[in-house]
Amino acid sequence: MKSSPWWKEATIYQIYPRSFFDSNGDGEGDLQGITSKLQYVQELGVDAIWLSPFYTSPNKDGGYDVADPRDVDPRFGNLEDAKKLIEVAHSLDLKVLVDVVPNHFSDQHIWFQQALKAGRGSPERARFHFHDPKEDGTPPNNWISLFGGPSWTQVEDGQYYLHLFDSSQPDLNWENPDVVSDYEVTLRFWLDLGVDGFRIDVAHGLVKENLLTNHPDPQGISDALRLDVSMDPEIRYALLPTVPYFDRQGVHEIYRQWRKIFDSYEDREIMAVAEAWVHPPVNATRYVRSDELHQVFNFDLLDAPFKSDFLFEVVNRSIELMDSVGALPTWALSNHDSPRVASRIGEVQARALALFVLALPGSAYVFAGQELGLPDGVIPDSSRQDPIYFRTNGAQKGRDGARVPLPWNGDSAPFGFTTGNPWLPLTDAWKELTVEKQSADPKSTLNLYRTALRLRADHLNSQGPITWLESPEHGARGSNLLAVRRGDVSIYMNLSDSAVEVEITGRLLIVSAGTVDGRDGKMTIPPVSTIWVHH
Repeated sequence: MKSSPWWKEATIYQIYPRSFFDSNGDGEGDLQGITSKLQYVQELGVDAIWLSPFYTSPNKDGGYDVADPRDVDPRFGNLEDAKKLIEVAHSLDLKVLVDVVPNHFSDQHIWFQQALKAGRGSPERARFHFHDPKEDGTPPNNWISLFGGPSWTQVEDGQYYLHLFDSSQPDLNWENPDVVSDYEVTLRFWLDLGVDGFRIDVAHGLVKENLLTNHPDPQGISDALRLDVSMDPEIRYALLPTVPYFDRQGVHEIYRQWRKIFDSYEDREIMAVAEAWVHPPVNATRYVRSDELHQVFNFDLLDAPFKSDFLFEVVNRSIELMDSVGALPTWALSNHDSPRVASRIGEVQARALALFVLALPGSAYVFAGQELGLPDGVIPDSSRQDPIYFRTNGAQKGRDGARVPLPWNGDSAPFGFTTGNPWLPLTDAWKELTVEKQSADPKSTLNLYRTALRLRADHLNSQGPITWLESPEHGARGSNLLAVRRGDVSIYMNLSDSAVEVEITGRLLIVSAGTVDGRDGKMTIPPVSTIWVHH
């Protein structure tokens, strides 16, 4: 009997290369630095790593402005370093996923430079979205960039080009066969180098509709698509289906062709996960149909409040939707584009929620530093790098806070990350959050993750669906308790500020915070805490 694919219930660790570990003292993390710390990653207990872009780039958007998708930017090393990283990861039984960025290139990519020189109506410009202005000279439509300002920039001959993000990131035209064939080359290049799959950036954005038509609320849809912009959920969810440049039907034919490429590598199980920010949520299931991609990110927990009714709905909906197409959900509490969960809901709450989520069926994505309980870094305006900050004239601070380098050891910043000046500043307030300090503390967040991931592998993976024991639907203690059973393990999350007593017998496996008092067939769950009990 064939075993379940490795990615079905994997724990995948996201590494932002620039912020992980600096091997040469230039203040920026690099591939050799990642390789040197893979033992740490393996000991954490994850199954795979996902590397954010390390490709040749002018780095105007953290490497997501790719100038050459088939080479390594010198700040991170070279192709030999990439090969070595993959080899060492595999020797430690870690799979390797890399980012691909198919929605846009950097304006420094040779194609765009050729397009600027070639002029109107040229084959070179047809690889992008170049259009003439309106009669009054204004852009072809009123769309707003997700990074602020117009989504069109004018070139010297008067035409405009589309960029849904920074002006240095011209959108590709996926109706052009050159674009289609070039990305096939890119996918095969990295697969031939040994990677085990891809995270697809802006997977929902490749196909645009109504390109020359104004939208009634362009700023609204731009804000609705930004996880770092607070918005009433009802307003956000009303706006999302109206976005003319995301989640169009045409993207699915692209991924059907990509799936054929992935399946042609019969020597290993290739996996691809879509970054697809879509609404209504049922639309996400389209990306993981049997002939398309393998996983799609579930973003609901990235901005979820720490409230039982909301979390109950998210968990149920996520599981039910994915089950409708024979897939499993994904779970993520933080990533490089969103505020860190410890800053968003609180450190103790983040520990409780993480332990609850790690017990659920599906794959868990852990953003590097999450296992340390890192909050967002404190960034002075003079040190900010995110184009969002500059394109909004400082009105929005951007994502730098989530991208601050990891603290490894020592009592003062930069805590062993580099021997030079870090590209983003670390704060001395993190001296108790280093890997060194937390490794020595049995009650640290790091050791909580290490223990939880070991127990997840031993007791929960492949144990099938959950059964709700306590929830708002069951009228459970107001809205203070969520509990599920999965296999031989019961998971209770107490969201209240007071201890909660439950009738339960078994062996306590782990608690996210505090001490559990158990006697006479009952256990007392500490405030804001999650427990796992084995029966």
